[in-house]
Amino acid sequence: MGLAHRLAAAVIGAPCALPPGLARDHPPLAAVRVRRGGILPRVGGWCLGRATVGAITLGRTVWLGAREPVSADLLLHEFCHVTQFQADPLFPLRYVWESLRRGYGANRFEIAAREYARAASRGPRPGSLSEDV
Repeated sequence: MGLAHRLAAAVIGAPCALPPGLARDHPPLAAVRVRRGGILPRVGGWCLGRATVGAITLGRTVWLGAREPVSADLLLHEFCHVTQFQADPLFPLRYVWESLRRGYGANRFEIAAREYARAASRGPRPGSLSEDV
């Protein structure tokens, strides 16, 4: 890998394929672009007083921390943030404001993403009328 590629990977990360079956088992994840590494997980970590975060989403791209394992729960959580970005052009500002007011853990967008991931990872219950999460 040349210097230009190494520099680009350090800034924007490298494309990361989903593990086999993950998009099949969780079809919404097929619409998400995933990258590994880069500066965004570090910036997110610095905002929280850590070296890095497990993942951070911008638009429909999820950046995983350099050593973060790819998991359905994590990507489903981040997929919820993708839908939040799509639903509201002011989402990034609202997210920052919510984090400043309530803190990361009590941020309503984080709460929604945790709940979505929890429900989606369980999948539809047998006998339920809807398979939508």
